[in-house]
Amino acid sequence: MPQDATPFVRPDVRAFLNFLNSAGGPPMSALTPELARQTYLAMGSVGEREPLPLAVIRDLAAPGAAGPIPLRLYDPRETRDAGPVVVFFHGGGFVIGDLDTHHAICTEIAAALDLPVIAVDYRLAPEHPFPAAPDDCEAATRWIATGPAELGRTVTGLILTGDSAGGNLAIVTTQALMAKPAAAPVILQAPIYPLSDDKPDHASFQQFADGYLLTADTMTWFADAYAAVPGDVRAYPIYNDHAHTPPTVLVTAGLDPIRDSGRVYGAELIKAGVPVTFIEVPGIIHGFIQLRKAMPSAQDACSTVFAAIRHALSAIDAGANTQKDR
Repeated sequence: MPQDATPFVRPDVRAFLNFLNSAGGPPMSALTPELARQTYLAMGSVGEREPLPLAVIRDLAAPGAAGPIPLRLYDPRETRDAGPVVVFFHGGGFVIGDLDTHHAICTEIAAALDLPVIAVDYRLAPEHPFPAAPDDCEAATRWIATGPAELGRTVTGLILTGDSAGGNLAIVTTQALMAKPAAAPVILQAPIYPLSDDKPDHASFQQFADGYLLTADTMTWFADAYAAVPGDVRAYPIYNDHAHTPPTVLVTAGLDPIRDSGRVYGAELIKAGVPVTFIEVPGIIHGFIQLRKAMPSAQDACSTVFAAIRHALSAIDAGANTQKDR
C-alpha cells in the first residue's frame, strides 16, 4: 500500500481509536514507569474481556540468576498426560506489563488450545535493562522444560508465544534453546506482532506513528529504557541464523507501527526454509489480543490465530507419527 493511502480500519477499531484519541490523557512517554504500569493494567478494565474459568490457575516461580522468576500456570484440566506446554511472554515494550495485564488472554489461550499455559513475569526496564528480560525468559523456559514437581506436568515439548515485546522474547528464547537445547524441545513458536529488528525506516513506522494506540514517541521511550545493544541478536533476533527455527505461526496487525518488523522476520524464515503460517490481521491495531471487549472483532482475530496454532500442532503430530511408522 502506498504510504499516503488511507488504510482500512475496522469499524469497531475506529470507534475505539476515536474514544482513545479524544480522551486527552498524557502520552505514555510522559509518565513514570510505575504510573505507566498502573495505567496499562487499568486499561484492561476498559478494553479486555473477562478471564475464563479454568480448572487450574496457580502462581509459582522458577529459579533465576537474579532471584525467583514469578510464573502463572493455567490449565483447563486438573491433571493431564505428558504433552506439550505453552510458555507465554507478555508484551509492554519491556517496560510495562505483568502476569495480571495478560491474565485474561492466557486463560483464553489455555482454553482454546486445551494445553497448559505458563506465563512468565520477567524483569522490566529501566530498573532492569537488557539483557535482564531475555535472561529471565530463557531461565524460566529451561526450568519449565524439565517438568519440575511444582509444575505437576510432564513436558514433552514447548510452544513459545507472546505479544509485542513478548513476541520478541518468544523468538529470542526459541533461538537460545535451538542453540543449546533444553530438557524438552521447542516444537513451535507463535510470536504475535513481534519486534524483530532495529531498522528505523520501515514504512509502517511512519504510516502509523501516531493515532493508532502504539506511537513513535512511546516506542522511543521503551527503547531508551530497554537500552539494548544495537544489532545484538538477543535484542533483535532477525540478525541471528534462522536455519534451525521450528515451525512458526507469525501474526502481525495491519495498523501497527511495528507491522513491517514482523513481515521482514517472516520473510527471513521463509528464505531459510522454515514452515511458516503468516497471519496479518487487516484493519486492526497493535495490542488487539488485550482489547477484545473494546474491539469485538479482535476476538475473531484471536480465534483465527488459535486455529492456526492448532493446525500447526496437528501437522507436527502427523509428521512425528509418520517418522515412527517408517
